[in-house]
Amino acid sequence: MSDNQVLTPILPVNDMAVSKAFYMKLGFTLYHESPEYIIFGHPSGAALHIQPTVEGWLIPGRNPFGLYFYVENVDEIAAAVGAEPVDQPWGMYEASFSDPDETLIRVGWPTSKR
Repeated sequence: MSDNQVLTPILPVNDMAVSKAFYMKLGFTLYHESPEYIIFGHPSGAALHIQPTVEGWLIPGRNPFGLYFYVENVDEIAAAVGAEPVDQPWGMYEASFSDPDETLIRVGWPTSKR
């Protein structure tokens, strides 16, 4: 996990074990785990915290949450979840997919830096 000052999302999830496995598949490392809270770090410097959701927050098909993950290894992460990266007209090379709770995940890197 980065020693820099950063903003870190705290994401509600329905199943801590399922979400833990998903985010570890994306390359996140486990820094802390309890039944109520998991802290992840990533070699890129990104961090993510997850906690059990409050009843009724995550309704299937209506999850309002999303994460944008700026990372150089877009192809590697996209392949881990079966997504196909594309060059977007806004200058990003990115892939979009959902986590187990249908949170929108986008991984991207500026096309000009590829």
